[in-house]
Amino acid sequence: MNTINASQIRAARGLLDWTRDQLVEASGVPKSTLVRVESNAVTPRQSTLSAIRSALETAGVEFIEENGGGAGVRLRKEGSE
Repeated sequence: MNTINASQIRAARGLLDWTRDQLVEASGVPKSTLVRVESNAVTPRQSTLSAIRSALETAGVEFIEENGGGAGVRLRKEGSE
């Protein structure tokens, strides 16, 4: 599993129309930690990124790896797993 960055997390929340509080509830990551991660104020632990990623993927987000065009996010198509 590749790492995700702060921009991808913010974009994923935007695609889902989620507040930080909703991501906190879904991921179990403390809000103060999420705020620092999203603002690039800290280098987060892998376990923190994994919890955030898992919550967002469960909600329907797909993370797109860096492929020359830049890392990104998109919503999973209905019916595809």
